Amino acid sequence: MVTLAVIGAGLRGIGYAQQALAGGRARVVAVAEPDPGRRERLAAEHGIPPEYAFAGWQELLAVPRLADAVIVATQDRMHLEPAVRAAELGYHILLEKPMAPTEEQAAAIAEAAGRHGVILAVCHVMRYTPYTRALKELIDGGRIGQIMNIQHLEQVGWWHQAHSFVRGNWSVEAESASMLLAKACHDLDWIVHINGALPERISSFGNLVHFRAESAPPGAAKRCLDCPIEPACPYSAKRLYLGCLGDPDKEYWPLSAVTSDHTEAGVLAALRDGPYGRCVYACANDVADTQVVTMEFADGTSATCTVTAFAALEHRKTRVFGTRGSIEGDGVRLTVHDFVTDEITEIVTTAGQDASAATGHGGGDAALLDAFVAAVAQGDPTLVLTSGTESLATHRVVWTAERARHTGTVTPLQKGPAIHA
Repeated sequence: MVTLAVIGAGLRGIGYAQQALAGGRARVVAVAEPDPGRRERLAAEHGIPPEYAFAGWQELLAVPRLADAVIVATQDRMHLEPAVRAAELGYHILLEKPMAPTEEQAAAIAEAAGRHGVILAVCHVMRYTPYTRALKELIDGGRIGQIMNIQHLEQVGWWHQAHSFVRGNWSVEAESASMLLAKACHDLDWIVHINGALPERISSFGNLVHFRAESAPPGAAKRCLDCPIEPACPYSAKRLYLGCLGDPDKEYWPLSAVTSDHTEAGVLAALRDGPYGRCVYACANDVADTQVVTMEFADGTSATCTVTAFAALEHRKTRVFGTRGSIEGDGVRLTVHDFVTDEITEIVTTAGQDASAATGHGGGDAALLDAFVAAVAQGDPTLVLTSGTESLATHRVVWTAERARHTGTVTPLQKGPAIHA
């Protein structure tokens, strides 16, 4: 059985640990987490003795290797040091996305994994869903001929944007990352995966348009609990978080990020004093709330990715146009139009209807962890769908898009020096 250590017992670390427990082929034997409540809960759930429950990653990685692999699920800006140190100790690494906020840090992680011969699997969970597998098989099998264009839509969700990117941990780029990197490195990686090639030229447009002080309705208060117009506001924290009570999935996420006291009194207390009770027009957020990325490939074909807050939180939606047919997908169903026969075929995958983290991203979380555990158990890195080098390459698509957005230019993909895995 594969043994795992978890660094960061937030929602993602807890989620992967629970997947390991449910899968039965791996067990969590150590945890590092500064929050004592989260650390103790994860330790209790997995039977971790006190001497293997550490207050920080430094302590866990200061002792001889305790497990076969480590899950690094800290905040984005805390990935570099534990990932590099884990590689030096010989841990295989499951690394939450994004790899790191900067290209230099991500390259250092990939280089360390390659130099020490450990498996580095970045959590590009979208590659692992049954929906993606079905779509990839259709395209690779020539069902629609050569891809001419991909149109991809990432619906962040109006309340998810408010939760994570206005009030939450990813609201300020200098403290986390750009919204494109934090939320949509998934999507640009996925487009590359589906297309089978990296783009050569990239442009991008996007801004923080709505969640600004100037957009506040007249009479809005600084906090939802004090606001006379809260009942009519689509971003009401009171409506969102009280509405999570009684629903196990929503209590797991997003509510657990707000408070561990899942009672009405607990939620109201957190909204009275904590960051998640602030008016969305009175936060210090600066990341974009809408963005478009356009990519051109070496063969002259193209793809676009739209990331927007102003939609329901649903599965990504994609249209793929080919020389012999087209495919339209909604994360669950694929509708294939054959240009030769003019027939339309619908394929229903086993992906669940809920695309959120609360239910495992349409099956992607479980499949990713299973692939990583199998790769570690068999010593076969090909069982994961991206190497560290490949993940670094698709992250560079994101950083190039951000350079293009800030400079108003069409920018060649910045490929950087090769990293030898």
